[in-house]
Amino acid sequence: MMEATVEARPIRIGISSCLLGSPVRFDGGHKRFRFATDLLERFFEWVPVCPELESGLGVPRPAMRLVDSDGGPRLLEIKSGRDHTQKVEDWGAKRLDALLEQDLRGYILKKDSPSCGMERVRLYQPGKDMPERKGRGLFAAALMQRAPDLPVEEEGRLGDPVLRENFIERIFAYARLRDRFEGRFTNGEVVAFHTAHKLQLMAHSTVAYNELGRLVARVKQTERDEFRKEYCSGFMRALRVPASRGRNTNVLQHAAGHLAHLDGTSRQELADLIHDYRQGLVPLVVPVTLLRHHARTGNVEYLRGQTFLEPHPKELMLRNHV
Repeated sequence: MMEATVEARPIRIGISSCLLGSPVRFDGGHKRFRFATDLLERFFEWVPVCPELESGLGVPRPAMRLVDSDGGPRLLEIKSGRDHTQKVEDWGAKRLDALLEQDLRGYILKKDSPSCGMERVRLYQPGKDMPERKGRGLFAAALMQRAPDLPVEEEGRLGDPVLRENFIERIFAYARLRDRFEGRFTNGEVVAFHTAHKLQLMAHSTVAYNELGRLVARVKQTERDEFRKEYCSGFMRALRVPASRGRNTNVLQHAAGHLAHLDGTSRQELADLIHDYRQGLVPLVVPVTLLRHHARTGNVEYLRGQTFLEPHPKELMLRNHV
């Protein structure tokens, strides 16, 4: 088996237009997200979207907010109370059709936006000035309902190193998943794909790892479309659980057990680094780098094929901070 590699072709990622620096906000401003514009765009092809502008509300436009109602959240102008819900929802249904045809592998949303906020958006009760942080933007809700497996995050949460690493990991995993299962696939290709992702899945959820393993064992007896849907959904659901330090430690120790060629000194050095990582003394990149080195020099085929060792481009340095 060859070492896990990153796809060469561009990966399309949807993103709120204001995060790329476009002056599309209600006041004509933007919210440039430099992690996206300065680092990620080396690896991704952006597909910018602004629901409020593209649905015809213009720039500048009156400030709006979400107001609760029996029929669901309404998008209302703060001062006039004018309702733009139907306009944005009708536009969103058509825009989502076009977006999903572009083969998106992820999406970055603008936090707190009444159209794009992923979670904890201010939701007002009629006649009350104090909101509750329990809403979701109209477009974000439609997106996540239409594409439940798509990796989605908002830029505010990506300030957390663990959530940031998890999101980028999910994007590249989703790209591999879609490339494998979009067309025809053989039983052997399913087994090879699952085998390459075993350690990665273990780091996120041992329960999901075992469930997916049982599903793969039944691939010969399962109708193709049913298998595709169940496996892809379970795979992405597992990766949404951020890998913990404890589970990563277990995976590192499990992987070290495959390095039968190591002498006592080298084995102890690796064990010490894994322990240091467990104690929070070094970031994940340190033991993983040594493990990857031993897998390569010892030509340990199983480990060299594991996506856990390099789930995203090392240039992003995401594991330097977790």
